[in-house]
Amino acid sequence: MGPLTPGGERADLPDAAASTTAPGEANGSGIDLALPCIHCGLCLDHCPTYRALGRETDSPRGRIYLIRAQAEGRIGLTDNYIKHLDLCLNCRACETACPSGVRFGALMESARERLYRAAPQRYQQGSQGELLLRHLIARPALLRAAFALLRWARPLLLGPARALLSPEQRNFAAMLPPTAGGSFSLRAKPVYRARHERRATVALLTGCVMDVLFDDVHEATVGVLRANGCDVLVPRPQSCCGALHAHAGRGEEARAMARRVIDQLGELACDAVLVNAAGCGAHLKSYGRLLAADAAYAERARAFAAKVRDVSEFLAALELKRPPKAVAARVAYDDPCHLLHGQQISRQPRELLRLIQGVELVDFPEADACCGSAGIYTLAHADLSLQILDRKMAHIAAAAPDIIASGNPGCLLQLRLGVARAGLTCRVVHPITLLAEAYGA
Repeated sequence: MGPLTPGGERADLPDAAASTTAPGEANGSGIDLALPCIHCGLCLDHCPTYRALGRETDSPRGRIYLIRAQAEGRIGLTDNYIKHLDLCLNCRACETACPSGVRFGALMESARERLYRAAPQRYQQGSQGELLLRHLIARPALLRAAFALLRWARPLLLGPARALLSPEQRNFAAMLPPTAGGSFSLRAKPVYRARHERRATVALLTGCVMDVLFDDVHEATVGVLRANGCDVLVPRPQSCCGALHAHAGRGEEARAMARRVIDQLGELACDAVLVNAAGCGAHLKSYGRLLAADAAYAERARAFAAKVRDVSEFLAALELKRPPKAVAARVAYDDPCHLLHGQQISRQPRELLRLIQGVELVDFPEADACCGSAGIYTLAHADLSLQILDRKMAHIAAAAPDIIASGNPGCLLQLRLGVARAGLTCRVVHPITLLAEAYGA
């Protein structure tokens, strides 16, 4: 039997596959990312899985211990090791709390890539998650068709067929927006001109899930930018940024997707590349690290990442015109993890919401905590995802907002599920949607 892990579980001795490493990792293992950890434990109370489960092995500190032990050959790729890495939402709240600057998100992606390369059949994301990652996300036409079919079938899935579905499938059906959407990128013009004197030229990333499920947010984004003097470039075709694949350890696929995005957007003559999906923005800003070992793309990746801005980050840096219309509502803003912890952006979305006449911004506890979405986590780990979501919804319900605002597609879907589970009637929207309403855009 192997040594004890921090949670008291046994780990097997190393096997040959445990030495498999991912391309571009320092010292062949990525272990340098774990070395700054001083095991102080300040991260524990910020970790949603530790709060829910109370296990050291499901805390950042415990996972760092396991990753180091595996990289150093002291444990193998055991079922327990895989389980504890897979249960991490990679929300990166521990990074914000860490006094030593541990880059936990990069460390977790590196460890998962080693795991996936060594044991791809053992490290899976559930049947629905694998379907999305392997067959749909990187194929825009298939993704559009699949979601169009699901939206058409939504009343059936939530009604007569509900009993035939797994809990994960029922949750997914409840998350889908009830009205049929399109795909903004298919009907978009290459250039949308500023409505007034041009102040900047920006490109808009349309992405994959955001484009299919939240094309109304893209339209709102273009409207707000035009109202504030921006020419907006919407080049076609565009593809997935690779964030979900990177988080799930599919490093080779993520790097291929990054190269494709750089080829599509990297040479545009613009002041910034704007993103209205927090997870995509955080990942795009990491392209320099992701492609650091790629001689053909390393410099292009660094230059591209330097131009990426979240839409709230970009707009808050402009002197915005005061929106002429009022939106009379109590608004609860929920921080997307990859906007707050991944990009250190929290003030800007709130500033934009306060610009809107009639908006009362209401605070609630743990607005900075993960909602449990984490990309496809809600499909792979439905029970724990809902436990984390229900804790957040209890805080939101006590604040009694009319509207919940958040800037990431996964969060929007998860919070809509939370509203339904909690029996609330409030809208769940992207902040840019409220700005667009106030501008009449």
